[in-house]
Amino acid sequence: MTTQPVIKKVRSFLAHAPGLVRYGSKPYREIPKDPDLLGHITASLRSYEDAASYPPNQAFLGGLYPDELSDIAQPWFNSSGNAVRRHPHGEIMPEEEFYALLKICDAFDLLWLEEGFAAEAREMLSKHPLMSETDLDRLSEGQPISAIEAQTADPEIALPLYLAGGRLIGCISRAHEEDETLTPSILLENLACKASAMMALRTVSGDGGVDPGSVDYILNSGEEGVGERYQRGGGNLAKAIGEMCGLTAATGSDVKAFCCGPVHALVMAGALVNAGVFNQVAVVGGCSMAKLGMKFQGHLNNEQPILEDVLAGMAIIVGPDDGESPVLRLDSVGRHTVGAGSSQQAIFEGLVTDPLTKLGLRFRDIDKYATELHNPEVTEPSGSGNVPKLNYQFIGALAVLSKEITRPEMASFAETHGMPGFSPTQGHIASAIPFMGHAVDRIRSGQMERSMFLAKGSLFLARMTQMSDGLSFILERNPGQH
Repeated sequence: MTTQPVIKKVRSFLAHAPGLVRYGSKPYREIPKDPDLLGHITASLRSYEDAASYPPNQAFLGGLYPDELSDIAQPWFNSSGNAVRRHPHGEIMPEEEFYALLKICDAFDLLWLEEGFAAEAREMLSKHPLMSETDLDRLSEGQPISAIEAQTADPEIALPLYLAGGRLIGCISRAHEEDETLTPSILLENLACKASAMMALRTVSGDGGVDPGSVDYILNSGEEGVGERYQRGGGNLAKAIGEMCGLTAATGSDVKAFCCGPVHALVMAGALVNAGVFNQVAVVGGCSMAKLGMKFQGHLNNEQPILEDVLAGMAIIVGPDDGESPVLRLDSVGRHTVGAGSSQQAIFEGLVTDPLTKLGLRFRDIDKYATELHNPEVTEPSGSGNVPKLNYQFIGALAVLSKEITRPEMASFAETHGMPGFSPTQGHIASAIPFMGHAVDRIRSGQMERSMFLAKGSLFLARMTQMSDGLSFILERNPGQH
């Protein structure tokens, strides 16, 4: 017997991490070339209050509906809103607490915190509703500052960790002296990914009310390369995240598909539930630390704050039909096939036109299309354009080709069925998934009938193929609600 899969819960997480911007891939490579660059970057970092009040961050966490961003004057980073920490879909955590999370997630004592900072961080985290005494015990007593300074004397042995203001608060050491996959920088990226995904998944079981024991499979869909010299990128971060969240009845694995990873994982999760292989599947994705400060040069050149200062995580629970939750329609899956070619028209036709035609739906039957939702205030200063706007214009053009709308109606179609970009540039996280929580809320409340989630990926980044990638599906109101 099969059962249609539904999306039961969606939660997200942001960590404000200005002190880690220097270790994003681009800044980390550029700083050694220019002795003054670190000072310029540091001077352009935002405070926690600025990051927490930033409208796109609030939209990412469910505090604003994305369409509301159109009513807020740009630049949004000049907006004087309330610095709210917790929103309907998750929280934005200060960097001090996130450093402590990294230590809590460290199973091999590779990350040290300075003893004074460790005490401060323990006090801060002791008030967090999702932290346990076991978590706090993992912080240990910390190390003297002299030990951290000695450990970081050789940058190949250990990487110093700083707060945004420059205070040295710890370090992370290599795990093997001859393994380039276990260097301090890569270990830091992987720990950050684990910690951010952990917080999103804990939020699902916390305010989302999902019993950790009810989840029996975990699909991790991030871009991290967890492994070692003989098994590069071997994983399995899914089980490591599940361990930190008390999912004792679950097993799991990692799904790799660049930006398409979460959408591939959701379709797989739906199929597993549909086939009865697993009853309840958690799809998770942690941050992409490499993308911190990725476009910092454009921000500095335009005299604006460095907006790529947050790390993101998400967690989505897929389960059997409960008569209430939005349905993940497996018969709606659109795909970019091997033989389709890599033109934008071929990609969008495979992801949008073909599934709509198959189901007998019109373009306007989709209330909202969720695609690459990158925040334009991050991408435009560096010359990358307004990615969501371009995608919605392309979908509108397909509607014109289908003779459903006229060319003059394209702009209004894009405004009605699209949305402003609001996601941090966190790779896989930004691709469609940030709208999932909003869609579930609106479909449940009867404000929306269906939404299409379409992700595109750049497989050529691996230098193994010139192909692109793409996958889509429709989320629809449960028939039991009608």
